[in-house]
Amino acid sequence: MSRTRRLLDLIQILRGHRFPIAGERLAEQLGVSLRTLYRDIRTLQEQGARIDGAPGLGYLLRPGFMLPPLMFSEEEIEALVLGTRWVAKRADAKLGSAAHEALQKIAAVLPRDLRDTLDASALLIGPGPGIAAGSIELAQLRQALRTERKIAIDYRSLNGVESKRIVWPCALGYFDLALVLVAWCELREAFRHFRTDHIVAMEILPQRYPRRRQALLKAWREQESTRHHPHTADKN
Repeated sequence: MSRTRRLLDLIQILRGHRFPIAGERLAEQLGVSLRTLYRDIRTLQEQGARIDGAPGLGYLLRPGFMLPPLMFSEEEIEALVLGTRWVAKRADAKLGSAAHEALQKIAAVLPRDLRDTLDASALLIGPGPGIAAGSIELAQLRQALRTERKIAIDYRSLNGVESKRIVWPCALGYFDLALVLVAWCELREAFRHFRTDHIVAMEILPQRYPRRRQALLKAWREQESTRHHPHTADKN
């Protein structure tokens, strides 16, 4: 293992602990001697890492430190490339373009040998029918999710019944053949699932919904933990 990779692993281990961790445990997890560990900690502190502690007392990393340069293992790079290729083939054009740009930014700060690994990744996404997204602008829907805005939709259910809804979007599920919006429906006063290709019209409203999206998502997950995810049908 290179020293740069070891320093990154040390940062990651420290980030996973809320309380001081003994130097002996850190050295054991990294597979190095205590002397090497102490030297690595001094190096990180010199680079700006707020690592509190001392030999015999344990070590704790304060938040807010990123270790340059950006480093990944070969498998992590393959995962990034495969994910980017999936997004490019299965998601809408704007999100696919963003995935490519993100990968280019990562490549720009990788060491040369890892950049070559990224370019030569042999993991491919096979041909398939693409996701039926419908006529709505998915970038706007993602914006509503990020800003926690209510949206008004005209919806046509699987059996052809049309309705107007005001919903609080909390997640967007990417399935093999469809995109499914998870949202709190004001009409039903419950969580509902809407296929985006059945949303006939959509308008982002100026009002933010009263609960944080993270809280909504947690409540939905608790509800769904007792049943299967409905990825094609909508109970509306």
